[in-house]
Amino acid sequence: MGTVDDYLESLDSDDRAVVSHVFDVVRELHPDVTQGKSYGMPALLYRDKALIAVMRTKKHIGVYPFSGRVPEVVADSLTGADREPLDFDKGTIRFQPDKPLSDDTIRAIVSARVAEIEDPSLRKR
Repeated sequence: MGTVDDYLESLDSDDRAVVSHVFDVVRELHPDVTQGKSYGMPALLYRDKALIAVMRTKKHIGVYPFSGRVPEVVADSLTGADREPLDFDKGTIRFQPDKPLSDDTIRAIVSARVAEIEDPSLRKR
């Protein structure tokens, strides 16, 4: 079992379902992702670079695209499944388990991060 799988096993069932769904959507988009760690967080890696981590904190679930730029790039599409805007700042997108990310939002986050991995010049402002 990889680090993401181990982390998912440690969550309660409600949180596990929500966090697992994010990872499942990422894997549908990029079946070649691998499990690893980045900044101490269990993460999915794309081409050996950190793609995304999703972690439960005391107050919310955080999505970490390992980029300060990605939340800004996808800000207009940052909505939950209920289409309500999500809270975000540089490098972090936050949501509540009862208002999970929409699949379109997950896809937008992943697409923006993959673009950065494939073209590192996008990370420069």
